[in-house]
Amino acid sequence: MLDQAQWTQVVEQAVRAPSIHNTQPWTFTASGDRLEVRRDTARVLPAIDPTGRQQVLSCGVAVQFAVVALRASGCTAEVEVLPDPADPEHLATVRVLGRAEPSAADVRAAAAIGARHTDRAPFLAEPLPAGLLDQLQVEAGRDGVWLKPIGRVEEETAVAVLLDQGEQLEQRDPAYLAELQAWLRTDPDAPDGVPVASLPTGDRATNYVVRDFAGGGAAPDVLPTPADDDPPPPVEHPSVVLLGTAADDRPAWVRAGMALGRLLLTVTDAGLAASPLTQALDQGWARNRLTARLGLVGHPQMMLRLGRPSGTPVTSGRRPVGEVLRVG
Repeated sequence: MLDQAQWTQVVEQAVRAPSIHNTQPWTFTASGDRLEVRRDTARVLPAIDPTGRQQVLSCGVAVQFAVVALRASGCTAEVEVLPDPADPEHLATVRVLGRAEPSAADVRAAAAIGARHTDRAPFLAEPLPAGLLDQLQVEAGRDGVWLKPIGRVEEETAVAVLLDQGEQLEQRDPAYLAELQAWLRTDPDAPDGVPVASLPTGDRATNYVVRDFAGGGAAPDVLPTPADDDPPPPVEHPSVVLLGTAADDRPAWVRAGMALGRLLLTVTDAGLAASPLTQALDQGWARNRLTARLGLVGHPQMMLRLGRPSGTPVTSGRRPVGEVLRVG
């Protein structure tokens, strides 16, 4: 049995999960030994995420972060995915089973929650540590999720082309641009949304297109402006990995999010950073084309670029726990 203060500490860690446009589309209900996680349907993104798939993934990451926080505090826990068929927004229930001394890995994972940030800036031109991709594949497999590194030249070309096509089409969609603008934040203390200070400035030398938030209609004086004496950006060739599942339904999306949470903490613990490349996954046609061109068996759920940070990323705000947690 956990009290209100203990559940508050757990949820403080859970809400550090990343979410598309930092919408934080989750609510939590805690009671005794249970924490129920639901999607907040008031924070949907119909243009970029028409099925809600990416927001469900985000909630899955929050579920995993809650489990990590519980283990680091000396609790054992299990997760039931989609426990109530009559309530599809009730995505998971985390149950505390008992007490156990946290392992060193549990403590490191919890520390990585606070250190993790989405890094949209170019990464340094360094290879990933030896064995990391194998470790990430093992971590993903714990939740029944597969991980595919994008390594062959033809795969890199296919991904680069689809990212560019997806970005161009979205930038011509007024509804998409309106969503970008609605979730862009100029106030550094904003509790949600994407802070403009986190957007990289100037040109970048890379083979993968990242999302262009400047296309959201923000005034030029709102977005960061590179200084004349800024050094040129590093030439970037990041490692890219794709996460996928055998099924393509809500339980699979939640588990993909939990696996994504494991991966992000493992990457952070290794001193690296990640950011999503989802323009090739936002819409159904793009996901289908990516599946066909890469010869995938299953359904792609998330694409990440991984690398060594070239600077210090800006921290995105979070809503107060009191807004998202109800203790009953």
